[in-house]
Amino acid sequence: MSHRLKDNLTNDYIAASSRLQSRRQRRRIVVYVESYDDVFFWRSLLDELETDSYYFEVMLPSRQRLQRGKKSAIMSALSGGLGPNLIVCCDADYDYLLQGATGISAMVCNNPYIFHTYTYAIENFQCYAPSLHTVCVMATLNDRQIFDFEAFLTAYSKIIFPLLVWSVWCYKTHNFKTFNLQDFATTAQVSNVDIQNPNASLSQLHHRVNAKIAWLQRHLPQAKGGYQQMRDELGRLGVTEDNAYLYMRGHDLFDKVVEPLMVNVCCILTARRESEIKRSAVHSVQRTNEISGYEHSSSSVDEMMRKQTHYRRCALYQQIQSDIREMINRKGNPLPNLPVWDPDQDYSEGNAEHTDVSHENYSHRAIR
Repeated sequence: MSHRLKDNLTNDYIAASSRLQSRRQRRRIVVYVESYDDVFFWRSLLDELETDSYYFEVMLPSRQRLQRGKKSAIMSALSGGLGPNLIVCCDADYDYLLQGATGISAMVCNNPYIFHTYTYAIENFQCYAPSLHTVCVMATLNDRQIFDFEAFLTAYSKIIFPLLVWSVWCYKTHNFKTFNLQDFATTAQVSNVDIQNPNASLSQLHHRVNAKIAWLQRHLPQAKGGYQQMRDELGRLGVTEDNAYLYMRGHDLFDKVVEPLMVNVCCILTARRESEIKRSAVHSVQRTNEISGYEHSSSSVDEMMRKQTHYRRCALYQQIQSDIREMINRKGNPLPNLPVWDPDQDYSEGNAEHTDVSHENYSHRAIR
């Protein structure tokens, strides 16, 4: 297979190609992302940052091989050297919360050309509580508010917050085999929420979380002093009892908590809208046509959750944009020594024990 020069992009190559263009043309900044699903999110976020001087081009890290994921995006970019013309945008996972305790966490937190979501993943933004009523309207075309998503997810967060602290502590101290992300997801899921009585589901969740915490205390007695320290560290990073849901694994939150709840709410809203149409129709033909038109205009909950952008009001989303603006304005200024990427190191999730990077050697990009 023949390789084209543009398939091996580097920061220097992009800068050189820009110099060959007219000065009136906008500078191109190439953005590597993890997967196809990430393109829309980052394109929407970067759209608002473009000016007459520069624009962004979002792409996967390899056009020749179907490589995906954070490791692929970072390795492909670092192999040619990141810079103001070539950046990486990726999910934070736990790497932001670990603050350099592992090799990839050090890269994500400290390389000024790697930008992350702060939340665990893009799905957490898609589940941003203040945006969910609008998503219901998008899916059902019914603006009646029959459920308080913000109150529910705040209560949910308060319950799972101790579990999040335990989870991050386990990954930071290499105890993830005792309590891994799947264990967290199984404990934290809620299903068949009665929207008239959501406290019943929350009460069951609280019971499961308390039981799991008691189990963890028995099996990990060495965490007695470290748990409070971990809780304090997360607090300094902006993680609170009210927003813990933004930092748990994104697809678990999406698939096992928020989407099922949204489906329940939207089914009720759809049924009410169809009842209104039936009551208002003058004759059967009009009723059939109106129902058909309504069904054609409404959309699936999953699709609307993934396409919505109303999470732009979230402070963490705006922080990402602020970080990228800062990088652009910093162009030309000297940078400190950066963590070195080892291409032979296994940086995949669950391999934290193979790294010996001390988090105390790195500063972090804190939420301002």
